[in-house]
Amino acid sequence: MNREVGRALMQYRMMEDGDRILVGVSGGKDSMALLWSLVERQHRVPITYELFPIYVDPGFEDGFAEDLRLQCRDMGLELRVEYTDYVQVAHSAENRENPCFLCARLRRKRLFEVAHELGCRKVALGHNKDDIIETFFMNICYAGEVSTMVPAQSFFKGLFTIIRPLAFVEEDVIRRFVRQKGLTIFQNPCPSANHTKRREIKELLRQLYRSNPKVKGNVFRAMHHVKLEYLLK
Repeated sequence: MNREVGRALMQYRMMEDGDRILVGVSGGKDSMALLWSLVERQHRVPITYELFPIYVDPGFEDGFAEDLRLQCRDMGLELRVEYTDYVQVAHSAENRENPCFLCARLRRKRLFEVAHELGCRKVALGHNKDDIIETFFMNICYAGEVSTMVPAQSFFKGLFTIIRPLAFVEEDVIRRFVRQKGLTIFQNPCPSANHTKRREIKELLRQLYRSNPKVKGNVFRAMHHVKLEYLLK
């Protein structure tokens, strides 16, 4: 995992000396693996950077924010928790949008607000290789466009850059990594978590991967080799 993280960081020039990086953590395996990896790299790379882990608490009862704070302290970092009512807003009768879409948009907006407050020009998120492939298929099937998340993406005319250091790391590798490191993973309590379009796409892709183990790699490589002349205009 460290090798693939290093490759993504170098290929997309995600980090520079003196960076202040806000790290969005959710308590899931991806964000905890990301945070651990960025902390570990601080001790051996020839640049200096600061990390600011942020958890946007969507407002579920019996949340795990304090336990997550303790795990961040074990890594030498102080977690900032932003308490919100986003889960109630996203699942309210007034919301005619997909609850997951609205909740994610609100949480992303809050991350940018906190990043601006802290003077962080970089926002690190835990999206992995599988997430990028799934987003590619979701956008084709449900948005009618050929696009996906990219490893480094500028927002607001360069004011912020979202970086995804796990972009080359497969989900199974991350799952083994957090188990080996003994990291505590907190379950998403959202009632919509297992009833999303992403979950449908994930299941579809899982069937394809079972039929041919080369499919995942081929899809990921295809996103680097787009022949525009063979697409409709």
